Amino acid sequence: MSPETHRKTVEQKRTFTFIEKGTELIALSSFFSIIAYVVLRYLLKLDPFFATLPLFFSYGIGGIPLLIELVWKLFRFEFGSDLLAGISIISSFLLREYLAGAIVILMLSGGQLLERLAIYHASAVLRALARRMPTVAHQKRNGSIKDIDLKEVIEGIELIIYPHEICPADGVVIEGKTVMDESYLTGEPFMISKTVGSTVLSGAINGNSAIRIRVLRKPEDSRYAKIMEVIRKSEEAKPRIRRLAEQIGAFYTPLSIFIATVAGMVSGSPLRFLSVMVIATPCPLLLAIPVAILGSISLCARRSIVVKDSQALELISKCQTAIFDKTGTLTYGMPKLVEESYSSFFEPRFVFDLVASLERYSKHPLAAAVLQKAAEKKIEFMELSEVHEPPGKGLCGLFRKMSVRITARSKLSSDIKGLEQMPRESEGLECVVLIDEVYAATFRFRDAPREESKPFIAHLSAKHGFKKVLIVSGDRESEVSYLAKQVGVSTLYAQCSPEQKLEIVKNETSQAKTLFVGDGINDAPAMLAATVGIAVGSNSEPTTEAAKIVIMENTLMKVDEFLHIGRRMRMIALQSAIGGMMLSCMGMGIAATGGLSPVEGAIFQEIIDVFSLLNALRTLFPPKTIKDF
Repeated sequence: MSPETHRKTVEQKRTFTFIEKGTELIALSSFFSIIAYVVLRYLLKLDPFFATLPLFFSYGIGGIPLLIELVWKLFRFEFGSDLLAGISIISSFLLREYLAGAIVILMLSGGQLLERLAIYHASAVLRALARRMPTVAHQKRNGSIKDIDLKEVIEGIELIIYPHEICPADGVVIEGKTVMDESYLTGEPFMISKTVGSTVLSGAINGNSAIRIRVLRKPEDSRYAKIMEVIRKSEEAKPRIRRLAEQIGAFYTPLSIFIATVAGMVSGSPLRFLSVMVIATPCPLLLAIPVAILGSISLCARRSIVVKDSQALELISKCQTAIFDKTGTLTYGMPKLVEESYSSFFEPRFVFDLVASLERYSKHPLAAAVLQKAAEKKIEFMELSEVHEPPGKGLCGLFRKMSVRITARSKLSSDIKGLEQMPRESEGLECVVLIDEVYAATFRFRDAPREESKPFIAHLSAKHGFKKVLIVSGDRESEVSYLAKQVGVSTLYAQCSPEQKLEIVKNETSQAKTLFVGDGINDAPAMLAATVGIAVGSNSEPTTEAAKIVIMENTLMKVDEFLHIGRRMRMIALQSAIGGMMLSCMGMGIAATGGLSPVEGAIFQEIIDVFSLLNALRTLFPPKTIKDF
């Protein structure tokens, strides 16, 4: 992480903390003022004048700052439901409906607080990544070890990584052996053995042994830092999506002001204007929609679905393109060795033992499959040296001056001895083993699709209105193609870096609203770019921070449940909001003709609010159909 990025993250955190405390103060003061009024007026039965005094405190602490902000919005021609609430505050004060005004202040400040918190949490992914970066590195120079600042780490210097420390930079091991946890970067939940010649990644956690490395890239140029930068740029470039209440309020607010103004001018009575404004108070927008959202969030929590951004509930029913990561999302993320083909040049058991011994130093998912099979065969590992992965060559090592290389079919040259014994290419994953550049074996693997993947994909179009389904994966094309056929997806992108995933998702999102489902840290930038990002499982903190929705159980069943809950939430919220607005419009029409006084209008509005809120509370309970495949 570069110093500049760290500075921006810290400043952003301080800024939002200050804003949240200010908004929180207004909300709390309004809440306790209302409680105090109720106690003084109805329990202690004090004179109405004295009972009303706490409500003036609410107006002073919260009403004035909020009204200043709303006046500024008026000058910028921003006609939202909160602007109408500001006019309602003034109207209630002039009509001496102080309790109603205090409630509006509470609702308005509470809504702003929730919005500030949502923005603050949007930057949590950067903070999650920043927390993992060490502030110092241990440089070995002239036989001694000295702690240096991270910005002093440059290419070529030697660093010591102590046990259980986080690696500060990409490098190569030049002394020592250890195991490192790279799941934070790869998404694979296993430890990677490291020996002389092995590469280490910034952000990986060292095991029980100290090692010495030579730095290959400065910390700000590491893979880890690049992912952070992609996420930061994605956050900065992401446009703000207008909330459901704002969309409705954009029409309702000017309509209400127009009706009230015309009524006041035609009648020549300011009370007529005030009557219309009181009944126009947008409580179904300020109360019913948040209640519907919070009810759905509560229901999701009971179903092991964490809603980190309520906009996802509002937007999921509008998504038309579904984009899936492959490993760990549509598959179980655990490839298995299903076929072993050996040449006649070497003893099969010797070849397998040699491959398993070399795969201990690999972070590739196939290595875990080989090591699982090795555990079943109860082999004894051999000691290898000079283990390294040169670009385009595969995993290499030496055993008693005998070279061993595990690579892909496409990387083989035509002059390698024994290629005529290699089996034909097939779909799925495979690796080829060479010993002293002589063909030795071919191993084939399968990462089984989840049992629910195919029926889940098949029902997206018919039941949820998705028009396009894609797989975007960092895995090899043959493996992605094999899985796509298994689960019924025709459009796929293979061998994608996080940056490429991000560009694909941004392009699809520019054409239609998108749902992205993934589970690894490499998916985090794409999740931020999608309209709705869902993280399946909770193994990677940056991924769960970047996602709007986190499925705690590793199953697509819960994704379908969220689709149903989101669709139902939007339907109920629209019923409550639009139904309430229509009734309010009827009341405004009656008030505009003099049929309702301000007090009668306030009572009528409260009746509307009660029905809107009761309807919104239905989101607390699961729908009849919560999954349908």
